[in-house]
Amino acid sequence: MSVALIILAIVVVIAIIVLSRAVRVVPQARAGIVERFGKYRTTLSAGLNIITPFADRVRYLIDLREQVVSFPPQPVITEDNLVVSIDTVIYFQVTNPVAATYEIANYIQAIEQLTMTTLRNIAGGMDLEQALTSRDDINATLRGVLDEATGRWGIRVNRVELKGIDPPPSIKDAMEKQMRADRDKRAVILTAEGMRQSQILTAEGEKQSAILTAEGEREALILRAQGDRQSRILRAQGEGQAILTVFQAIHDGSPDQALLAYQYLQMLPKIAEGDANKVWIVPSEIGRALEGLGSTLGSINGVPPTSDGPKRRVDYGDPVPESAGSDASLSSTHEEVAEAIAEAEEAARPARRSVGQAPDGESTEAAAAPTTEQPSPAPSTPEPAPAAEQPPAEPGQP
Repeated sequence: MSVALIILAIVVVIAIIVLSRAVRVVPQARAGIVERFGKYRTTLSAGLNIITPFADRVRYLIDLREQVVSFPPQPVITEDNLVVSIDTVIYFQVTNPVAATYEIANYIQAIEQLTMTTLRNIAGGMDLEQALTSRDDINATLRGVLDEATGRWGIRVNRVELKGIDPPPSIKDAMEKQMRADRDKRAVILTAEGMRQSQILTAEGEKQSAILTAEGEREALILRAQGDRQSRILRAQGEGQAILTVFQAIHDGSPDQALLAYQYLQMLPKIAEGDANKVWIVPSEIGRALEGLGSTLGSINGVPPTSDGPKRRVDYGDPVPESAGSDASLSSTHEEVAEAIAEAEEAARPARRSVGQAPDGESTEAAAAPTTEQPSPAPSTPEPAPAAEQPPAEPGQP
């Protein structure tokens, strides 16, 4: 009984060992290389697999996923004899597990060495500036070379990237200085262009402003000149009409020597008006004016006027009949003449004292003149204004 149990136990153990050798579980994205007595027999796929125990053996378990391998920096000499350090990253995938197992002993190491040699070959034909600015070209060239070389190994290189290109420290300093100088140059150029544009715009603005100012001044001068011309024309027309009116009034009134002398004597007090008149010089013509006025008044005393009286314009209105208001006009005329003579005597008295004449010489003669003159009838309308600017006429002059 015990012997049977022992045999049964041995059989169970042997069965377990056989089953453990015959059953193989391959993970997903893996491939198992099975060898029988050292020779390749088959490739196990992912999942549960049965092999011949003790005859077959899973030699290699190949990873079929895309793998990333980063290689350490490698010194590379460029065309301009500068040593730069370049480190790369390669993305590859095993497409043929059998070739990857039996065509090459260590495909990762092979890829690394191939990358180094290819990279030195590519970078050796470029200078430092091209190597720094042509990463895409280097990546594409390196990937093409690696993919062609690793194709027979059952490996496909999907992508190659250069992680960094490090030039020597002295070259870095020179590059920084160059970059700084280039940036300074660009800054100066941009500043100069900005200043130029600003000056151009400022000049254009000043030009437009000057043009508009000149146009405005021209228009203002034209308008001012036109206004001045119109003002002068109107002023000249007014002065001409005033002169014509005064001239016509003087000729229509037929002024005689007495009227001119009377107007001359009326203007004398106005000459002495004002606080600034300290010295008053008596004109030499005042004596002749007073003599003419006195002789005129003396010659017509009690004698009716020989003339028909002053001429009257039609537009002055109808004259007042001679019977109406003759006494009032006569009395007013006597009063005005007396006042004018008194003012003239008062004005002439200081001048006579200065030249040694008697103070009452002219006034006595003027007072002795008769005042019973019969003037011609005055019109109902105001008499025409006498010309104050006319010089006194000589005695006896019409």
